[in-house]
Amino acid sequence: MRRILQLVAVCMFMSMLLCAYKPIVANAQQVVLINIKGEIDGSQVALVNRALTDAEKNNAAAIVIEMDTFGGLVDSAVKIRDMISQTPIQTICYIKNRAWSAGALIAISHKHIAISPGGSIGAAEPIPTTEKTIAALKAEFAATANKSGRNVKVAEAMVDKTVGFPGYAEPGQILALTDYQAKEVGYADLLAAERKDVLAYYGLMDHEIMEYHRGWPEKIAGWFSDPTVKSFLVSIIFLAVFTEIKTAGMGVAAFIGLLAAMLFFGSQWLTGLAGWFELILFASGVLLILIELFVPGFGFWGISGVSCILVSLFLTLGGNVTAMSLLSISLLIAIVAFLFILKYLPSSKLWAKLILKDTETKEAGFSSGYDYSSYVGKEGIVLTLLRPSGLVDFDGVQLDVISEGQYIEPGIRVKVVSSNGSRIVVKRI
Repeated sequence: MRRILQLVAVCMFMSMLLCAYKPIVANAQQVVLINIKGEIDGSQVALVNRALTDAEKNNAAAIVIEMDTFGGLVDSAVKIRDMISQTPIQTICYIKNRAWSAGALIAISHKHIAISPGGSIGAAEPIPTTEKTIAALKAEFAATANKSGRNVKVAEAMVDKTVGFPGYAEPGQILALTDYQAKEVGYADLLAAERKDVLAYYGLMDHEIMEYHRGWPEKIAGWFSDPTVKSFLVSIIFLAVFTEIKTAGMGVAAFIGLLAAMLFFGSQWLTGLAGWFELILFASGVLLILIELFVPGFGFWGISGVSCILVSLFLTLGGNVTAMSLLSISLLIAIVAFLFILKYLPSSKLWAKLILKDTETKEAGFSSGYDYSSYVGKEGIVLTLLRPSGLVDFDGVQLDVISEGQYIEPGIRVKVVSSNGSRIVVKRI
C-alpha cells in the first residue's frame, strides 16, 4: 500500500510540474503576438492556449495572430477558433502569405483581418470530400463568419464548391480569395506589407510586443495530442489496471499506468482540453480503487473509482462521440493485449528470466505454515470485526480467521468449522 501511494504521489507531482510550465507574462500595455506557421495541429492549439491564457490573465491590449499555413487538422482548427471567438480581448489576424483550409477558419474567427500583398484565404474543401464532411465544415465556417459579422455566403463557398460566389467563383469551383478580393468582400480590413503596418492601422504601435513561438512543451503536447498516441496512452492505462488486478498489486504496472496518465493529462492540459476538474476526477478514481482494496464496500468503492477514471478520460478526450469511440477502441486494444500477455508471457524466455524456479517442497523438509486442523470444533471470542476476515481469541491464542461470508461483530462467540492450511473458517454460535 505504501509503495502504491508513493508511486501515485510521485507521478501526480511530476504531472503538476509539467502542467505548471511558466509562460511569458504580458500586461495591459502589451500586444500578444502569436506565430502560427506550418501545419495546424495540437502543438498550435497548445501555443494559442498558452498565449491567450496569459493575455486574458494580464489584460493585454490586443492579440495578433500572424499566420502562414496551408491548413491542417480540422479538430485543431476548431479548438483554436473556439478560443479566439470566446476571448474578450481584441483579436487581429495578419495573414502573411496564406490562410488556406483550416487556417481560413481560424482567420475568420478574429474580429479583424489584415492580409499581406500577394496573400490569399480560402480553399477549405475538406478531405475526404463527402457530403457529411462538407456539410459539417460548411456549418462551422458559416457560424464563424456570422459571429464575426462577415458574409456567410463567402464562407460557405470556401468549403462547398457547388455553392459558388458571383464574380469570384462559379458553381463547381472552390472559393479562394486573393488579397484585394478579400478586402473587396469584407474579409480583410487592409493590405499590409509588414507587421508594423498592421499595428499602426489598429493604433498599437506604441505597445510593447510580447511574441509567442512554439517551444518544446507545445511540440511535445502536439505529439501526444495525436489521436493514435492518445489511444495508445489510454490503452496503457487500462492495461495497467488489468495487470495490477491479475498480479495482486506488484506495483510495476501501476507505475507504468500512472506514467501514461501523467503524459496523457499533462499534454491535454497544455492544449487546454484538461483542467483541474479532470485531474481531480482521475486522482479521486485512483484513490477510490485503493480504498476498495482495504475497506469492504461490496464493490461500491471500486465501481465508483472506475467510473471516475472513465469520466475523466472521456471529458479530456473531448466529451463527444469521437471521445467515446476512442475510449472504446483503447479498451478493446487493452483487453486484447492483456489476453495476449496471459497466454504467451508465462511461457516466454523473458518471463523465465524474471521468475524464480526453485521450490521448497515438503519432501525436502520445508513447511508452508502451521497446521491448524486441531482447532476444528474449538470456540473463541471475536476481537476485531470479521468482514469476513479478522482476529479471534482462542484461550489466549489470537489467530486470523475468515467467517462463512457474513460480518461478525467483536465480542461474539464463534466456532471453527474447517481448516485448510493456514485458512481457518469460523461461524457464529
